[in-house]
Amino acid sequence: MTRIGIAGHMDLTPATVVLVRAALVEALTPYAPDLTGVSCIAAGSDSIFADVVLDLGGTLDVIIPAADYRARKVKPEHADLFDDLVRRAATVRVLPHEVSDRAAYEAANNALVDDVDLLMAVWDGQAPVDRGGTATTVAHAHANHRTVQIIWPTGAARQRRR
Repeated sequence: MTRIGIAGHMDLTPATVVLVRAALVEALTPYAPDLTGVSCIAAGSDSIFADVVLDLGGTLDVIIPAADYRARKVKPEHADLFDDLVRRAATVRVLPHEVSDRAAYEAANNALVDDVDLLMAVWDGQAPVDRGGTATTVAHAHANHRTVQIIWPTGAARQRRR
């Protein structure tokens, strides 16, 4: 059984969501159905990955960064998908952080990397903006001798910050 984790951007454009989903289907299909996906199921890349893993007949293991994550950080437009993925997951592990903050996100991403054979990163290649982000997770994976597969399809873009 292959354990594959995900790190990736949350702020994908609607067109990029379609591109990333197709790229993840292509990348994950060779591993199905003997596949376990590990995800923190945040909006964007994490949830797209988790949904694709389940659609391909794989197993989903979820890591939640902190006890208050669902209540404080899951936005209404993501809540139904988040709850559905939690329900469909084989395991859900909530890390021992009370508050969802950068330290909790970094711990969750590190736990994810430490638990997988391969990290797929939906990443535009930009330098890290803060702790716990995609670039930092990719660096942690490399430092811990994990294989990293970058997923950034031609035409992919992030939403502009407001």
